[in-house]
Amino acid sequence: MIDETDYKTFIYISKNKYQIFVYDKDSSKSLYNEEIKIIEDINLNNFSKFLDENIYKIEKKVNYFIRNIILIIDDDEVLNVGISIKKKYYEKQTDQKYLENSLIEVKDIFRENYQDQILMHMVIVNNETNEKLLLKNEDIKVDYLYLEVNLICISNSFTHIFDKLLENHQIKIGQYMSGSYIKSFFGKDITEFSLMANKLNNGLNKNEVKLVSKIRENKGFFEKFFQLFS
Repeated sequence: MIDETDYKTFIYISKNKYQIFVYDKDSSKSLYNEEIKIIEDINLNNFSKFLDENIYKIEKKVNYFIRNIILIIDDDEVLNVGISIKKKYYEKQTDQKYLENSLIEVKDIFRENYQDQILMHMVIVNNETNEKLLLKNEDIKVDYLYLEVNLICISNSFTHIFDKLLENHQIKIGQYMSGSYIKSFFGKDITEFSLMANKLNNGLNKNEVKLVSKIRENKGFFEKFFQLFS
């Protein structure tokens, strides 16, 4: 039996399409990619039938049982929240640890005020100070750290139905991604959606903070900068 960690399985849902694709880490290409157009809003019966047909085909083709998937949601229910903090830095020099602690503070503010939301993406808005900290890993002399972060989230009530539906297939949602975030990042340069989603999931956007589940052992691409627990 092939190890599931050799692959990543993505499921994409929107108001006009369901899609499932499997990314093969060894060949760096999409191993399986099927989609179906829909003419109405998300219908759970149709979605369940789509899963039944394709999960069986995938498991037969790659010879492993799917146990975890990444769910990509492209829907109006996805919420963008902007949080900014300004902090005086008494040591006169900012380092990675200080930035990491500030990001944890932003995440805690979000958790306190949006308790019914699941955090999908946490993206630092570009500015000169943050660029030096994130990309060049430099200590820089500043009096204040001004941090602006965009948090992309989805309500628990919306995802709950998909959690339960996938549980019927003995599958858990290991991570959520925003379809609109993927599309906006690549813009006109987007080609094969499955490959673009995998690139972002692997840390292509250097300003995105990798949210790592406390129960996961595998460490993400973004860890060389910092990680925040989801």
